[in-house]
Amino acid sequence: MMAGLVTVVVLLVAMVVAVPVAKRFGFGAPLGYLAAGLAVGPAGLGLVTNVEAIGHASELGVVMLLFLIGLELRPARLWVMRKSVLGLGGAQVGVTAALVAGLGIVLLGLPVPAALVIGFGLALSSTAMALPMLAERGLLANQSGRNAFSVLLFQDLAIIPAVALLPLLGNGSVPDADGAWVAVAKAAAAVAVVLVGGRFLLRPLFRVVDRAGSPEIFTATALLVVIGTAVLVEEAGLSMSLGAFMAGVLLSDSEYRHEVQADIQPFEGLLLGLFFVSVGMGADLPALMAQPLRFVALALGVMAAKALVMVVLARIAGVPVAGAIRMGAVLSQGGEFGFVLFGLAVAGGSMAQEQASAAMLVVTLSMIATPFVFAAAERWLVPRLLAKPRRPFDSIAEDGSPVIICGFGRVGQVVGRVLRMRGIPFTALEKNAAQVDFVRKFGNKVYYGDPTRVELLRAAGAEKARVLVVALAETEESLRVVEVARRHFPNLTLFVRARNRWHVHQLMDRGVENPVRETFDSSLRLTADVLRELGVADDEVARTIDTFRAHDERTLVRQHAVHHDEGRLIQTTRQAAEELQSLFEADRAER
Repeated sequence: MMAGLVTVVVLLVAMVVAVPVAKRFGFGAPLGYLAAGLAVGPAGLGLVTNVEAIGHASELGVVMLLFLIGLELRPARLWVMRKSVLGLGGAQVGVTAALVAGLGIVLLGLPVPAALVIGFGLALSSTAMALPMLAERGLLANQSGRNAFSVLLFQDLAIIPAVALLPLLGNGSVPDADGAWVAVAKAAAAVAVVLVGGRFLLRPLFRVVDRAGSPEIFTATALLVVIGTAVLVEEAGLSMSLGAFMAGVLLSDSEYRHEVQADIQPFEGLLLGLFFVSVGMGADLPALMAQPLRFVALALGVMAAKALVMVVLARIAGVPVAGAIRMGAVLSQGGEFGFVLFGLAVAGGSMAQEQASAAMLVVTLSMIATPFVFAAAERWLVPRLLAKPRRPFDSIAEDGSPVIICGFGRVGQVVGRVLRMRGIPFTALEKNAAQVDFVRKFGNKVYYGDPTRVELLRAAGAEKARVLVVALAETEESLRVVEVARRHFPNLTLFVRARNRWHVHQLMDRGVENPVRETFDSSLRLTADVLRELGVADDEVARTIDTFRAHDERTLVRQHAVHHDEGRLIQTTRQAAEELQSLFEADRAER
């Protein structure tokens, strides 16, 4: 027991140290987990040696990941994705497997059975690595993220026939036909049980548990559904991940989806991290040290081949260049199912243990390298490909408008609509070309340009206008416009949108007397509605809101004198809270 607890402590310490460091340098959590495993594993410090036991436990992380993915994919959406799953995913697996197998035969002299197994195994990518990397950067919802997921989903499905066909390659023997049909029948029966049971039993089960009012039992039920389905499907000879994925899809339309997701997510994150730690611990570092150049070259060669195939196929499918390169980078590594396939191939005689160990090391190295490759692509390559040619700023014909609006987003549009209703002409400037094109569809007169440039403000008539409305969302841009206007156009009266108290103080430093806080009035209106709903009389609501508004505005002005001193700013904030409390207590005492 104590030895097990020490192992847990060592693993947690390694993860807590390595993951924040990896994320701090922009490489993502998976690399941190891999590094933690390398550090504490048998080839590192040797603090943890029971790698196999940890690996089995950590497989649940991949299972839960696929369950959560299933929760996000309603059956209708899954049907919509069928073309990309079967078309792009099937092409990626087939072409990559053929290319890698051919290179293995020609360049490395591998036997055909071993080359086929290695080709297919290396064609698979790591769902557990690729999806978190995409999710960390918010890319799962865009086209390249959806296509990458489609490819990964096909790979997870393709492992099933691959495992079934392995006996054909082992020792030249043909599997027993009756046994094969029995295996197919078991698999079909397991899928039927999951589909039928999930369709008719899951909702009633969760309904009964929910009525019990016991949150821990609800969590236990969610875990039972995930793990139980995975075990049932695995017993039938299929992938545990596939079973969990089906269970997630069946629950995706239920009213308990969000609660189940919230309960499973903490377990998924920790166990998935443990999976990567086990991969790092299982790396064959002695073999790598004996032939470092050979294995590094093999890993980089596999990654380059997979990335090239993915980019070409994605472009054929109509994915833009930037998205295709993103898909190639994120799917270039080997995957966790490769370990499973290589182990089964050794047991079935399709390949030698030495070949399997070498292939597993290549997969591990590719998994270690992928966060670096993906981060480099996202930082230097993809932004350059996504950058659109800058179109020239609009030329402005000065029309003598008394008002100039800088920024025509949510705030600027409201100002413009009221001015237009009153028949007051204005000139609107917006630096987001897409926003300009959008608002012009509704008849708005907006010019594309950067309002921080003095020549653009001059062209818009700033020397003759009376009012400049600064409604920009970006704080720094707002401050630059104010500075330019103060220096070059002192005739303008400024009305400036402020995002927060710090922004207000910066504007006051630049001579803006009454900045308008963008959420202050709406927050007070919301508070007034809450008080009325709670039974507070209208006159008391008005007095409360007015008292708070006046006190907060006085405090804001008073804090301006000390806003550069954090200690004094905190002190004045505490004093203001005490003063406000005293004001309300005095008000209640008077009544």
